Amino acid sequence: MVALSTWPLLNAVLNGTSALLLSSGFVAIRRRRIAVHKACMLTACATSVLFLVSYLLYHYQVGSTAFTGQGTIRVVYFTVLISHTVLAVVIVPLVIMTLYRAWREQWPRHRRLARWTLPLWLYVSVTGVVIYIMLYQL
Repeated sequence: MVALSTWPLLNAVLNGTSALLLSSGFVAIRRRRIAVHKACMLTACATSVLFLVSYLLYHYQVGSTAFTGQGTIRVVYFTVLISHTVLAVVIVPLVIMTLYRAWREQWPRHRRLARWTLPLWLYVSVTGVVIYIMLYQL
């Protein structure tokens, strides 16, 4: 069993992995490597789902973690946290709709939505790692 104290790091690794997969998937589709794009995006989804389950289980057990930084870093932290949290809620239906359109082979509609979904999802993944660093490593 993994110690509860290591779960925040696990969550950061899952978020970082998701960001790398999203970036790789973007590069793949730009190079018209559709199978690689599909594999990257589906793996990014799986990684994000694992993150969400792990995150919810961890916070169910330990509650919230207070940010102790003071001054300007506190403003930066809460700005990143609030934008991350709002977009994390928004991104879930966007990812589901984007995947659905790909599954149904509705390529023009998939592309139009993916142009919004990808940067927002990437932002949420990267800021998840930033929040971990600010909360647990500073």
